[in-house]
Amino acid sequence: MSDIFREVDEDIRQEKYRRLWDRLGPWVIALAVLIVVGTGGYRGWIYWQKGKSEAAGDVFFEAVRLSETGDSAAAQAKLNELSQSTGGYPVLARMREASELALNGKKAEAIEAFDAISKDGSVENALQDIARLRAGFLAVDTEDYAAVSARLEPMSGTGEPFRAGAREILALAAWKAGDTEAARRWIGMIEEDTGTPSDISRRVTILSDVITADNGSAGETADSSEGTKQ
Repeated sequence: MSDIFREVDEDIRQEKYRRLWDRLGPWVIALAVLIVVGTGGYRGWIYWQKGKSEAAGDVFFEAVRLSETGDSAAAQAKLNELSQSTGGYPVLARMREASELALNGKKAEAIEAFDAISKDGSVENALQDIARLRAGFLAVDTEDYAAVSARLEPMSGTGEPFRAGAREILALAAWKAGDTEAARRWIGMIEEDTGTPSDISRRVTILSDVITADNGSAGETADSSEGTKQ
């Protein structure tokens, strides 16, 4: 008798499974098909994006090569091709276009282009900061210390990733403006910061030596000022 009951139970279970499959089977199959198609489509999109990125990279490096050979017009034409490309290449193209302006003696236009990138909220923060540094560096020759300071002082604080570069440019701008006190203050901040890159340390050491040769040491300058007042 027990065997009969087991067979009946088995038949009932099979019938339930059959009804369940009849009701849900098409949905299970549809879901499986969607997963397969979706996975294939995603992988295809990744491959397509990779191909476009590689092609944009080739165009960018060709533009750099043309620029280095002195063919600015051809380099500009290549950079223009990247305006609608994928990834970060449109911004890199804008940065390079601004650099091309500077290389061709158009510093005011280059500064304007770098400033535009630094204020563009759609650009990554690191690239905004690099553009701001480039604008500040070019502005040392064409604008006053206050203009350079307005761009770069926000980047010079402790913990800022590009603080060493910003401080170096500020020291140079202050020195060119005849403000040796400000120049020495920025140089001091660079020398005291253990995170300052060695190449920047070497350059500001040279600048410090030039300032000392022209104006004496900081202590001598202070003593001279006090003597004048007396």
